[in-house]
Order: sequence, then structure tokens, then C-alpha cells
Amino acid sequence: MKQRIVLALGGNALQKNGEATAEAQKKIAIEVGNKIAELADKYEIIVAHGNGPQVGNILIHEEQASTDKAPAMPLETAVAMSQGQIGYWLTQAINNAFAKLGKRKKVATIVSQVVVDKNDPAFNNPTKPIGQFYSEKEATTLAKEKGWTVKEDSGRGWRRVVASPKPIDIVEKKAIKELTEDGTIVVAAGGGGIPVYRTKILKRLKGIDAVIDKDYAAEKLAELTDADIFISVTAVPNAFINFGEPNEEAIHKITPHDINKLAEDGYFKSGSMLPKVEAAARFAKKDGRTGIITDIDHLAEALSGHAGTIIAKQN
Repeated sequence: MKQRIVLALGGNALQKNGEATAEAQKKIAIEVGNKIAELADKYEIIVAHGNGPQVGNILIHEEQASTDKAPAMPLETAVAMSQGQIGYWLTQAINNAFAKLGKRKKVATIVSQVVVDKNDPAFNNPTKPIGQFYSEKEATTLAKEKGWTVKEDSGRGWRRVVASPKPIDIVEKKAIKELTEDGTIVVAAGGGGIPVYRTKILKRLKGIDAVIDKDYAAEKLAELTDADIFISVTAVPNAFINFGEPNEEAIHKITPHDINKLAEDGYFKSGSMLPKVEAAARFAKKDGRTGIITDIDHLAEALSGHAGTIIAKQN
């Protein structure tokens, strides 16, 4: 039996140097697709991804082109648009990687709805950065003009922030799991999923404006699909203590308890490594499950236990 893995790709994975055009991001998707195709013989694979830069750009286009006859789409619909956009890039890249290897594999994107609590406190405290970076002056001006909430993002500049509620359920989980069991590589829960809530009386689904953190959503997806390994694929090969300082130290193998203690002590920034650590540690709390944090170049090595930050109870 193959182990089942869920890969959570960062939204910036397709914008390593701020690439904005579709063609530039598709070229980077080819690199990602090649890495994923190389793993397909050993693992059942589900791919989740972020969408911060992409959904931000979609919103800019929507707002700038908005008219009375063609009003801008709301945020939750823009998240759906980004799922289709990035899912297309990734599935095409993975399919082409298999063709290059002379193999035939099934690949599919599932546009996914992720259930949240309409009364989640996050709606009163927007924290999730989306879109491009601005100077403080530019961000302040946009906040006044558009009614945005803006915050400084991990020393990298100012960005718009929106509500980021915790995921409760994934509507399409059964279909995703069945496709995976049938040998399909599935791209799902893109951008953290389309945020929806269930009405109290009829339990009907309705969209709500928010962006769910892709690591939390991908971890929930890993739980609901009975995955063995959850991997947060980010820009660095490991999680670090004192990252960026002269005394920085890479974390290699660690238990969920110990890395959560480091998180409590403030070693990971909320807009950067913290959600990756929390998601990987939460997944690894159950016996037999492993959480990994690494970059795309060390993915295969990390899966074999020789690179990355490996989180498991037996460490």
C-alpha cells in the first residue's frame, strides 16, 4: 500500500521573484509538476496550495474594472476563481511531466468549499495577508479609499488583510478521497478553499468573504482523507529557531509537543512560519502520522527522512 501524502504549496511558490504574468507562473508550475510526478510511483498524492498573491491580483482586476453592469466579484468568488486558475496550471504541469516520463496518470482539480463558523472571532480581527506588498504610505491611502484593513507583514512590507477563520469541514472530502484511492493525483482546497458556512435551519451552504489559511485547510484535508503524511512546502528547507539571526538553527527531527513549545515561546512569526508549524504539529499528534516542513527542492529527501523539519511523536 502506498502512503498517502498531502502537499500544501505556498501561494508564493509560483511567485518566487514576484512573477505576475500567467506565463511566468506556469513556468514555475512546471518545476513543481516535475517534482510531484517523480513521487507518484511511491505515494498517493493530494496537492493543496495557497493563493495570496493570485487572489490579490484577481481582486485588483475586479475592482479596477468594476461597473454597474459588471460589478466586482466578492472575495469568496475570487477565491474560487484562483482555485480554477492555479489548479489549471498545476494539473497541466503534472500531466506534462508524466508525458515527458512516458507515463499515464490521472490528475484532477476539485474546486473545494471549506466550511467555517460564521461566528468565528476571526471575522472581528482580520489577519490574513492577501495581494501585493505596499509601502506604509500606499497601504494607508488604500485603506482610506477602499475601507481595507492593512498591516505590516513580517518585515516585508504592508498588505491588505482579511478575516481568516479556522476550517471545520470540507464539503468535497468524500469525492477527493475516492479519487485518490482510484489513483488520481488531486489538487484540492486551493487557497484554503472557498469559505462557506451552513445555515442554521436548512443547513444550506452559503459563501462568506474570508481567506482560510492554506496550511490549516490542507491539514484538515489530510485528516479527512486519512493521509499518512502532511507536508507544508515553503521557501526554506527547514523551520528555524532564531530565523535570520546570526545564531539561527535549523530544526531537523522534533516531536509535536516540543515544536509547539517553541511556538508558544515566540520563535515563529504568525504571518510566516507559525501556521505551518501549528498545522504540521497538529497532524503529527496522532500515532503513525508525520508532519514535514521543507522546500520543493528537498521534498523527496524529506519524505525519506533525510531533510526538512520532520515532526512525529517518535522523534
